[in-house]
Amino acid sequence: MASNKLEVSELDFDNIKTNLKTFLQNQSEFQDYDFEGSGFAVLLDVLAYNTHYLGFNANMLANEMYLDSADIRKNIVSLAKMLGYTPTSAKAPKATIDILINNGTGAAVTMTKGTSFNTTVDGTTYQFVTNAEHTLTPLNGVYKFSNIDIFEGTLVTFKYTVNTSDPDQRFIIPSANADTSTLKVKIQNSVSDTTTNTYTLATGFTSLDSTSKVYFLQESEDGKFETYFGDGVVGKKLEDGNIVILEYVVSNKAEANGASSFTLSGSVGGFTDVVITSVSSAQGGAEAQSKESIRFNAPLQYARQDRAVTTSDYETLTKELYPNAQSVSAWGGEDDETPVYGVVKIAIKAASGSTLTTQTKESIVAQLRKFNVASVRPEIVDPETTSLLLTTNVKFDANATTKSSDTLKSNVITTLTNYDSDTLNKFDGVFRYSKVTGLIDDTDPSILSNITTLKIRKSFTPTLSASTRYDIYFRNALHNPHSGHNTAAGGIMSTTGFKEPNDDKVYFLDDDGQGNVRKYYLVGSVRTYTNNTQGTINYSTGQITINSLTVASIENIRGASSTVIEVTVEPSSNDIVPVRDQILEIDTANSSITVESDTFVGGSADAGVGYTTQSSY
Repeated sequence: MASNKLEVSELDFDNIKTNLKTFLQNQSEFQDYDFEGSGFAVLLDVLAYNTHYLGFNANMLANEMYLDSADIRKNIVSLAKMLGYTPTSAKAPKATIDILINNGTGAAVTMTKGTSFNTTVDGTTYQFVTNAEHTLTPLNGVYKFSNIDIFEGTLVTFKYTVNTSDPDQRFIIPSANADTSTLKVKIQNSVSDTTTNTYTLATGFTSLDSTSKVYFLQESEDGKFETYFGDGVVGKKLEDGNIVILEYVVSNKAEANGASSFTLSGSVGGFTDVVITSVSSAQGGAEAQSKESIRFNAPLQYARQDRAVTTSDYETLTKELYPNAQSVSAWGGEDDETPVYGVVKIAIKAASGSTLTTQTKESIVAQLRKFNVASVRPEIVDPETTSLLLTTNVKFDANATTKSSDTLKSNVITTLTNYDSDTLNKFDGVFRYSKVTGLIDDTDPSILSNITTLKIRKSFTPTLSASTRYDIYFRNALHNPHSGHNTAAGGIMSTTGFKEPNDDKVYFLDDDGQGNVRKYYLVGSVRTYTNNTQGTINYSTGQITINSLTVASIENIRGASSTVIEVTVEPSSNDIVPVRDQILEIDTANSSITVESDTFVGGSADAGVGYTTQSSY
């Protein structure tokens, strides 16, 4: 029996047209119509197109109503605002410097706001400026400004005159790439009355009243930021004729991260003969918060309700306070190998620049304390890198490609590099062996197979000429199929060399397969052991302890001088999981990658006789 009902759930044009045609064909009035060859087909097309457009728009409208599915930035920002969340702006790199004035004179010297300095990064010159006035009084005849913060970019001042009769007046920061963390807002009484009051950014509502001199901040429709003020109930209301003064830094975002050498442009308090010393290099430059980041972090901020209780709270807060953070990991100190109670540890991997400076860490900790519950103390630690060393033998069909083995090798290295940057290099970046070997095979259609083995490596910096204990944490089980495994060849652990005081021999460390770390030196290729219990190795947890080791000097590593001793082990699993402050990275430079033509392609008269494969162990 033919259906007289019209299917209305389709959004695809062709399906909509088919449903309309089927519906009409089932009606007695149109059973004899030729829906393809007649003018009626045009009407069906128009009706189907109209239905398609309406359905598409309705679907998009529905998507834009929810934070999870919205795609247009202004809608994402608006939905986040309903959760009390304000996206972060572009951030200017900040450096800290000391300035010593040669031949300084006078009772006091003032360095004006906007004093500029120049630096060069990758051949490009950038300007850094102060955003505050500094005054010093010489100490014992020494004129030195200490710990002065400077920001990359240009210091900009913009003014609005308040017109209360204009209900649509808005106080928008007109500059793209303005760093709102440098924003200073002042209200001048009027043109004739130059008295100014400094307003602070409101971070809560419970303590505000009708006299509170605060401003609020939000992202506007075009990605720029807007300041707005109280209504006379929550926050002081602006009056007609007031002048809103907005002062901020406009920057090039992350481009100047890492700058560490600065020269004065102009003068400091009228003096040009100065010596500038970097206290900390430029860090923190970052893009404005992305749509994906807003979508992820807004609900988390709403959930934590302006306090930090869980480790997730600390991770979310840290990302807000330090937008240059690419990845953040937080955990309770009680979970460390050596438990520390009452401490939450936070590891931060910066999106650009090196590890965080002491000043940056202290600044983040100071801001986190505002959200602490009870006596919990936040502590910022540096990430620990675990290097992955691959030995990969790739077979390819020379008849299926014009590429050389060297070209294919380069392509495989690119594949591994992309996996490293896209999947690893963050705290939750798990190395999945089958995924990697599959990606190697997929690098080129001519690649037939690969045999890949894995070792992992960490390093430690010894204290020279002092008997010291060292703990190395791989936090992944190590390979030890039976007691004494491979003991004659040094077990599954190896190190780079070092010397002891008053001894010319070069020493190394290995394991005996029974949980002991041994110290030895080489005579030719023969190992002579001098201490069979230099430390311990826990094959289950991946912890290596080296006891009472006295290092006088460190041997070169791969032909270059070094300040560290490298420790390399074989993992129990080819899947490696980073734990807490651990970050995994594929060391392609020191991995072994060979690519060779397969001689057995398409079969052979010798039926595989003489065909060799690489061991998987």
